[in-house]
Amino acid sequence: MIEIAVCPGENVLARAIAALPANDEPAVLRLAPGTYREKVTLQRPYTTLEGSGAGETTILWDDGALEILADGMKRGTFRTATLLVDAHHVTLRHLTVVNAAAPREQVGQAIALYADGDHFTCEDCTLCSHQDTLFTAPLPPKEIEKNGFIGPKQFAPRTPQRHTYRRCRIEGDVDFIFGGAAAWFEDCDIVSLAAGYATAASTPEGQKFGYVFKDCRFLSEGAPENSCYLGRPWREFAQTVLLNCLIGPHIRPEGWHDWNKPVFHEQGIYAEYPAPTTQRAPYARILTQEEAAQYTYENFINSL
Repeated sequence: MIEIAVCPGENVLARAIAALPANDEPAVLRLAPGTYREKVTLQRPYTTLEGSGAGETTILWDDGALEILADGMKRGTFRTATLLVDAHHVTLRHLTVVNAAAPREQVGQAIALYADGDHFTCEDCTLCSHQDTLFTAPLPPKEIEKNGFIGPKQFAPRTPQRHTYRRCRIEGDVDFIFGGAAAWFEDCDIVSLAAGYATAASTPEGQKFGYVFKDCRFLSEGAPENSCYLGRPWREFAQTVLLNCLIGPHIRPEGWHDWNKPVFHEQGIYAEYPAPTTQRAPYARILTQEEAAQYTYENFINSL
C-alpha cells in the first residue's frame, strides 16, 4: 500500500497523482484540510483520494460549458469537470468537490465530478454545482447535437460500470445526477437548490440496474414547493428506482417528467417503494414488496 500526504498548494494533486507508480498497487493520497484549487484528472486504478472531512477538504474549479475557447468553440459540458476520474477501482472519501461556475443561466452546465470507471466508490463526500453536478459515465451511444459529447471520453468505448455512493450530499438544480452507470446511492442527501430535475439517467438498453436510491433524502435548499421533479430520462431506457426515500415538498406531486419521450413509457423504469403519498405520473410504477426485495446491493454489484 502506497500512502502520500498532500497539503494545499499549486497543482499539488496533479503532481501527487503523477508521482504514483504506473501499476495496480493500491495507493492512498491523504489530503490535509484546505482548498485545492485545481482541475484534476485521475487515471490510475486502485487509487483513493481521502480528505480530512467534507467540511475540511475541498477540490474546487470553475469551468462552465458556455465558455468560448481559443478555437472559437464552446467548452461543452464534458470538458467542465473539476475532478475527472477515469479508472476502475477508484475511491473518494471525506472531501468536497465543487464546480463554482455561476450563475447557471450564464455559464451553462458545470460538472463537479465526472466518474468513469467500474467499481467507483464515493463515501462521505459533498458534490456541489448547479446543472450537471455529477456525471456517472458512460456517455450514451450517440449524440443528439453535433459536438454534444466533445471532451475526454467522446470516442471511448461505452463501458458498463458500477458506482457506489454512500452518505454523500449532492447539490444542484437541473439534471444534477446524470449518466449511464449502474449507480447505487445509499443514505445520501439529494439537495435541490432551485426548480429543476434531480436525475437524468441514460441507462443503456439491457442493463439490469440504472440508478437506485435507498434510504436517501430528497431535500430542498432554495427550491420552492412543487417546483422539482425526481427525474427525467436523458435516454429512453432510463431507470431510476427509489426505495424507502424521504421526499420533500419541493417535489411535484407527479414526481417524474418524461422529457417528451413517449417511447420511455414502454422502455424505461421510474419506480418507488413504498407507495408515495401523491398520485405519480401514469408511467411511473409502484413496486410490490417482492419486487423491491430484489433491489439489494449484492444483486446490484453482481449485475454486470
